Amino acid sequence: MSIIIFVVVLIVLIFVHELGHFSIAKLFGVRVDEFGLGFPPKIFSKKYGETVYSLNWIPFGGFVKIFGEDPDAESLTGSDSSRSLVNKPKWIQTLVLIAGVSFNILFAWLLISLGFMSGLPASVNSYPTAHFNDAKVVITSVLPGSPAAKANLKTGDAIVSMSKLCNLGDVQTTCDVRDSVFGSNTFKASDVQDFIAQSDNQPITIKISEGQTTKEIVVTPIIGVVEGKAALGIGLDTIGALRLPIHQAFYQGAILTYDLTKTTAIGLVSFFKNIFIGRADLKQVTGPVGIIGLVGDAAHLGFIYLLSFTAFISINLAVINLLPFPALDGGRILFIIIEAIKRSPIKPKVANTLNTIGFALLILLMLVITFHDVFKMFW
Repeated sequence: MSIIIFVVVLIVLIFVHELGHFSIAKLFGVRVDEFGLGFPPKIFSKKYGETVYSLNWIPFGGFVKIFGEDPDAESLTGSDSSRSLVNKPKWIQTLVLIAGVSFNILFAWLLISLGFMSGLPASVNSYPTAHFNDAKVVITSVLPGSPAAKANLKTGDAIVSMSKLCNLGDVQTTCDVRDSVFGSNTFKASDVQDFIAQSDNQPITIKISEGQTTKEIVVTPIIGVVEGKAALGIGLDTIGALRLPIHQAFYQGAILTYDLTKTTAIGLVSFFKNIFIGRADLKQVTGPVGIIGLVGDAAHLGFIYLLSFTAFISINLAVINLLPFPALDGGRILFIIIEAIKRSPIKPKVANTLNTIGFALLILLMLVITFHDVFKMFW
């Protein structure tokens, strides 16, 4: 089922991306020869007007065949060359190329806004004046090798309760995190952190919710994971369902989309910088196999989580496509900038060769990442 959901999500995101290129090309009179979902061989195709619409067997991709995107003799000087992308003004070429990225970001904004309208999981600390439903203390990170990791606590686990043995005078009894915050009915992430720090290295019983079921885990905090106090090695946040009216949903959706895009871009630049200095860590990268598992986890948590994760993938797809690398939209835009600076076109043979090499390198990188994903599953 996870594979099916992943394929559906991928098809939707690719459709949105290619729809961007297609729409802007049509808007400015550029001829579009084919709009394809997936890569050949074809399942079926149908021609409407001048454009062939095709569905293909290999679902991991899609394309829009724009006349003149890869220049040849026909697109440069042929009978229909006036409708060729390569013969359009530079600003139109740029708009057509950047449209796919723009549509992916706009789609992410729409999904996130719909999430806010339906009740998007969000940090209570990020929206201190908002009203949240079903707020819970959730584990947001687990330090490798920590007591929490050894006890199999996972990111996303919601903490229902925490208890330990306490001394009340000469009597030893069980107290929980609520006792430490004066008997309140609810507790916050900071309350849990204080409760752990005051454990005196005694075992703590943590009740974790997993969907409709709960389980108990016994784990002992140790000093050294966090300097100066006992800790389990977990990051915590208070997460609740934030539901907003439509105007606020789109406003907060725009802010969150911007923040996610900025964070993704910074992370990607950092990763490629580390490649050049020999410090890149493939553990930071997830390919199709890993994403299938993440999509399955998001779907298991609920439709809103799947919606949010789809938005995040859409932003990643947009940012990656903006990289100034041959075969990507960013690489083609870089060629346009170079042509504008030197006031003459790049030779079609050179541009096409660089794009072909770039595409081959991207496929090779995808294969390496996929192999790494599979390797992580078994070792």
